[in-house]
Amino acid sequence: MQNTFNRREWSKLMLTGFAGAMLPSTLSANTPFYKPPVVLGIQTYSLRDRSREEAIQMMKELGIKSCEIWQGHIEPLEFQWARNITPEQLQARQESLIKWRQQVSMKEIAAMRKQFKDAGINIQAYASNMNDATSDHDMELVFRIAKALKTDTVTTSATITSMKRIDAFAEKYKIKVGMHNHSNVDRPNDFSSPESFTRAMEGCSSYTRINLDIGHFVAANFDPVDFIKNNHEKIVCLHVKDRKKNQGVNVPFGEGDTPIKEVLELIRDNQWPIPANVEYEYNGPDTKTELNKCMQYCRDIINHKK
Repeated sequence: MQNTFNRREWSKLMLTGFAGAMLPSTLSANTPFYKPPVVLGIQTYSLRDRSREEAIQMMKELGIKSCEIWQGHIEPLEFQWARNITPEQLQARQESLIKWRQQVSMKEIAAMRKQFKDAGINIQAYASNMNDATSDHDMELVFRIAKALKTDTVTTSATITSMKRIDAFAEKYKIKVGMHNHSNVDRPNDFSSPESFTRAMEGCSSYTRINLDIGHFVAANFDPVDFIKNNHEKIVCLHVKDRKKNQGVNVPFGEGDTPIKEVLELIRDNQWPIPANVEYEYNGPDTKTELNKCMQYCRDIINHKK
């Protein structure tokens, strides 16, 4: 199953959500559906220092019309894991999050979706992490939330051994789930290599897919261009960031080893329906300024004509 967009969705996103989409001058209501070259959006983890409302406002200001929603912009932000908190603080957050998950209604989630819709922002996917310790209730809740958000895609930083359970819920709700990779090649149960994706998909349904983070893939010393060429039909979306090889750090776009240009051109030129979601993770002085630079870097690539 591939990502597709109907005419109504396209009309909402054509101006800014689809970077580089150029309509022929003869396009009219009778013209066959036009497929834009690349859906460029963001992973809202890029705006992890802001509330959902603040994140939506910034996306509007930056002309971003498509997003993959980080769980911290759906679940209470104050209950999420964060760097530099004590074990006691983490435990308190986890206990509060368990209570929230037991009580949340899908009407609340639908109201959140309306905030994005009213801002003209399409929800491409819902990102929520799951693993072997995740209860069946919480695992199913991820898919219930995705359904209430009216997206057909979940992305998750899971474990290989948890994928059979996750896949069962994906098949039940008819929602694709993209496995997200990191660069932890020393952890055999994590996603980091081409082989780890292959192992996880064995015995799973067609709903189990890949959310390829091209920055982490390069940091683990793998080639995202080659991988996308061979697996594009299985990829639900990309995370676009720039990292150095050999477990290198996140850096501003264009300063690392990640072939962002080659990846975006590959998707554009083959017209593969793979959304590219920018994930701002390096430490810049101002989130809005740096995220705008990241977006413009990608737009310039997509818009460039040979």
